[in-house]
Amino acid sequence: MQTVTVSRRVDAPPEQVRAAMDDLEAFMLAAGFTEVTVEGEAMHLENQVGLATVTLDLRLVEREADLAYEQADGFFETMDTEYRVEPVDGGSEITATTDFELDVALVGQVLDATVIKRQRRHELESQFDWLEDRFA
Repeated sequence: MQTVTVSRRVDAPPEQVRAAMDDLEAFMLAAGFTEVTVEGEAMHLENQVGLATVTLDLRLVEREADLAYEQADGFFETMDTEYRVEPVDGGSEITATTDFELDVALVGQVLDATVIKRQRRHELESQFDWLEDRFA
C-alpha cells in the first residue's frame, strides 16, 4: 500500500472550509482533473498522467472524515482518500490522505507508484491552493 499525505493551514474557520469542499465539482477541478462529473454519491474523473489518460469512477463514503471517497472503478487495485478539517488558532488545518495500491497488470511500465505519488501530491496541493485563494 502506498500513501500520500498533504496538510495545509488555511485562514478560515472549519465550517467555511467544509462548505467550500462541498462544491465537489469545483473542488475536484481544482486538483487539475480535465473532466469531472458529480452525480449524487458518484464522481467520474479524467486526467492526463505522463503519457496515460487516467479515468476513475469514485464513490463518496461515510467515514470519520469531512470528505471521503474510494475508487469504484479504475486502474488502481484499491484507492481511497480522506480529508480532515481541524480548527487551529485563527483558521483551519486541512489534511488529505490518499492510500492506494496499483494494479500492476493494468498499469505496467507506463506508470509506477513514484509517478502516482508525485501526481497525487500535486493534485492535493492544487486543491489546497484553491481553498487558500477562496479565503485570501
